Amino acid sequence: MWRNKKVIFVALMVVVIAASTAVVAFAQTASDDQSQTPESREAALLTKVAAIYETNTGTAIDADALTTAFSQAQKEMATEALNTRLQNMVSNGKLTQEQADQYKQWLQSRPDTSLTGPLGNGLGGGMGWGRGGQGGGPCR
Repeated sequence: MWRNKKVIFVALMVVVIAASTAVVAFAQTASDDQSQTPESREAALLTKVAAIYETNTGTAIDADALTTAFSQAQKEMATEALNTRLQNMVSNGKLTQEQADQYKQWLQSRPDTSLTGPLGNGLGGGMGWGRGGQGGGPCR
């Protein structure tokens, strides 16, 4: 009976050690992924996409050109969405066409105030600041 308890105890200890090793390895991998900036992850993704595309088609794509194309497509889609929304507001009588045109003109004349780097991604000062005070920052 005592021998069976020893075997069970040893097996249990092996399982605990293996599980803790796996958790530590996973946590270390996850923290390595989080240490990369969004820009570096995006650049790595686009480089990988370009390599896969070249492998599949035999045609090379410059990762920088791909980044530029993505940025241009995002801006064009945002402009189209804005135009559609403003046109719907004009159609529903919430705005006049003159007000919609003035809003677009004002929007285009604003300086670029987007934040990048360690302070955030253009959505505020990081840590939830500038989003209704949800991060416990000075917006409360």
